[in-house]
Amino acid sequence: MHVLRGVDMDVRSGRVTALVGDNGAGKTTLIKGVAGIYGFDSGEVRFAGDVVHLSSPKESNDLGIEVVYQDLALCDNLDVVHNMFLGRELTSVGRLDEATMETRARTTLDGLSVRTLQSVRTQVASLSGGQRQTVAIARAVLWNSKLVILDEPTAALGVAQTEQVLRLVRQLADNGLGVILISHNLNDVFRVADDIAVLYLGQMAAQVESSSVTHGQVVELITAGRSGDIGLTGGHETAPTSPQEA
Repeated sequence: MHVLRGVDMDVRSGRVTALVGDNGAGKTTLIKGVAGIYGFDSGEVRFAGDVVHLSSPKESNDLGIEVVYQDLALCDNLDVVHNMFLGRELTSVGRLDEATMETRARTTLDGLSVRTLQSVRTQVASLSGGQRQTVAIARAVLWNSKLVILDEPTAALGVAQTEQVLRLVRQLADNGLGVILISHNLNDVFRVADDIAVLYLGQMAAQVESSSVTHGQVVELITAGRSGDIGLTGGHETAPTSPQEA
């Protein structure tokens, strides 16, 4: 059984591309393929114009692709600095280079215009949901990332924390990164996304600019794979997509 069939999706630098679809549409499988966790049986992946082979998370990371999953993978007993460098710690003369790591952590957070963390030495256990999401996103862009994939970053957050995270998502794109935002919240999608890619039963129903569709049309694409003259017909996508890649 094929989870994904003939999926064609473009992500451009400096833009937020929302990936939406019902449960089981194939969103997680697609991003895990891009992350190098799953292998694609056919087709090709192009990154910065070149065909690439993503057979492991390390190969994906080496290209500059980072994924922030829903569980965030943070350690409550460590501070912000040590979480941001978790598994990639910097050393000097056989010891942790705390000064350099702290400086780079601060620089990264400042570059994202983060103002909600008073100290990078704060224990993650004491942070709010929005602040924890901020740390996870900052960790993803610490390594000269080019494409950041965010899996439901506002799930279970309050109104104020959601606003904080959405500003950060927009800041990533404004800083020139390509961003894939996976979300079930279409209000969030329309607030920050430049493009919307809709998966329907493992196929790309459409990829369109968010300004060219309505909330209702996206709902129809998610639930039926088609809305008016946009979407699947005979198994093929009719809405145009951008020829550019991240």
